[in-house]
Amino acid sequence: MLKTEHIREQRVGVFVDVQNMYYSARNLYNAKVNFTSILKTAVSGRKLIRAIAYVIKADIKEEKNFFDALEKIGFEVKTKDLQTFVGGAKKGDWDIGIAMDTIELAPKLDTIIIVSGDGDFLPLVLHLRHALGCRIEVIAFGRSCSGKLKEEAEIFTDLDADKRKYLI
Repeated sequence: MLKTEHIREQRVGVFVDVQNMYYSARNLYNAKVNFTSILKTAVSGRKLIRAIAYVIKADIKEEKNFFDALEKIGFEVKTKDLQTFVGGAKKGDWDIGIAMDTIELAPKLDTIIIVSGDGDFLPLVLHLRHALGCRIEVIAFGRSCSGKLKEEAEIFTDLDADKRKYLI
């Protein structure tokens, strides 16, 4: 167990896959995510170096208010346009962007907190730990989180365990 003063000195980065969290909360609970509570839990008294929320723009009126709210909480918001393909299929994800940012910021961080249950982040988590020496924490809804991702995290925070705190 880390001593309290070591924990306070820990430099953390929080990287939120907003789409993953949004759809998990909607599909599991028909609710919205309380990103304020998630950020507080993630940081828990340590030194926050960066908190980045990765969002997909779908050109709906409410999203500007949502993006502004994320910034007020303390997130840097990175946006990407929703892609629409021939045939109508839509795609929008930030997996590579999140991976690049975590790898780039790893030398300035002791702990990287990935807020997503997406199993695609498993190779990233392994790389961040083994090649770059970072502690990895994962925050997600346990019921929709990759089992391997949970196993590989030093700390896994299951949002299902306190729905009232993490859902709106």
